[in-house]
Amino acid sequence: MAKSGAYLIGITDCTQDVCAASGRISTQSGTALEIFERSHDEEKNTKLIGKVTRSGHTSTIEHAFFNLAFENVSVVVEQFMIEFRLASFTVKSRRYVDFSDCGYYMPEFKNDEDKAEYTKTIDELFVSYGKLCESGIPKEDARFVLPYCFFSNFYCSLNGRELVNVLNAMIYGRGRKIKEIYEIGISLLAQAREKTPGIFSDFEVKGEKYRDEADLGFGEIAEDETGSDKCEILSVTQDGEKNVCRTALIEQYNYSPNQIEKILSDEENIRKILKAVTSSARARALESYNCTVRFNRVSLACLTHFARHRMQSICIPGLMKTRRTDYVVPETVKENDDLLKIYEGCFSKMAKLYESFKNKGYDENLLIYCVLSGCTLDIVTTMNAREMLLFFRLRSCTRAQWEIQEYAVDFLSKLRKISPDLFSHYGPSCYVTGVCPEGRLSCGRSAEIKEIFKSL
Repeated sequence: MAKSGAYLIGITDCTQDVCAASGRISTQSGTALEIFERSHDEEKNTKLIGKVTRSGHTSTIEHAFFNLAFENVSVVVEQFMIEFRLASFTVKSRRYVDFSDCGYYMPEFKNDEDKAEYTKTIDELFVSYGKLCESGIPKEDARFVLPYCFFSNFYCSLNGRELVNVLNAMIYGRGRKIKEIYEIGISLLAQAREKTPGIFSDFEVKGEKYRDEADLGFGEIAEDETGSDKCEILSVTQDGEKNVCRTALIEQYNYSPNQIEKILSDEENIRKILKAVTSSARARALESYNCTVRFNRVSLACLTHFARHRMQSICIPGLMKTRRTDYVVPETVKENDDLLKIYEGCFSKMAKLYESFKNKGYDENLLIYCVLSGCTLDIVTTMNAREMLLFFRLRSCTRAQWEIQEYAVDFLSKLRKISPDLFSHYGPSCYVTGVCPEGRLSCGRSAEIKEIFKSL
């Protein structure tokens, strides 16, 4: 059987020393290096780190840095992990790598008959995936029929404070409901504690109080249709364009309110400032414009493209809320009736498996794996205009996965109706900077793309 789990493969070589030194520096005399040189006693460091973190000063353990390798874990684990915004991830891409032989997670079953039913269905889904790839369907389209139990491999790097947060969520929070996630959390805790006992000295005591799910007082309701638009803008900063300009003028010149309003009374000045800010390498003023947007019918496969953007507040429903009867159908599949039949058959098979296990009384420990990557749910995120500048440069580009590209273009077209002077400067990199960064992978249509986004 293939090795699976999460493994601590790297750690800051002075982890406990630097964490202990950071706990001492605010209360002891001496320079930073002098205090660090006094912080090499492991026993004293362990006690001090525990004492400091118990008092709530957990920023001290951000100086510890951990490198993790996730080996042959289900994509359910990957989806759980990538929602942690302060961690860094590099994932094996389903757009470019053939996953025909990647393997899959095997939950616990009540009997051999149920295990056989699960195995038969999952194996058939992988066969269908292989047929789609062999028939010329791009891997990024064939991946929609991959079951959410398939194995993922990825690296994750994060600081000690975020690792504590991750492990709390795995062991005491929403992750505890999924056996695979819970067991990975227990394993990682043991590995990290062996290397940094001070950071995790009181983990269990604090973890018992950890709660990451809010009870809003509403019960489950029957599945309903989602919004018809790809995206719905829920809110934007009032008078957002002027807000960016005010921020820029204060940052650059420290102008008074009267001076600023006099400048902004001229519409040409507003356009001039917005153009200058959006072309700056330090476009901090853009952060004063915020937008909350709902994206409808996002495939599970597409979620990772949204979640990779670090500077946003993204909220993704739990995977058990996935619409199992609503799924994405790529144009490449629609063009061939035989392949479309195979494709749609995959979703029918998985829906049948889900209903079978649900009727047999299985909980989400198993049911969560009975969904395909092409099934959909809705997400909501809040981004500021600085992050949106990066989002659109990457996601409205023809090199982006086609699904998120469609969301990006729809989102940008709606923003231009609200704040045209600002968002007229937004689009793919070739439009924003005049230069395509894709090298030999460029679509070669820069002139055409620029015209498209100029008139969007």
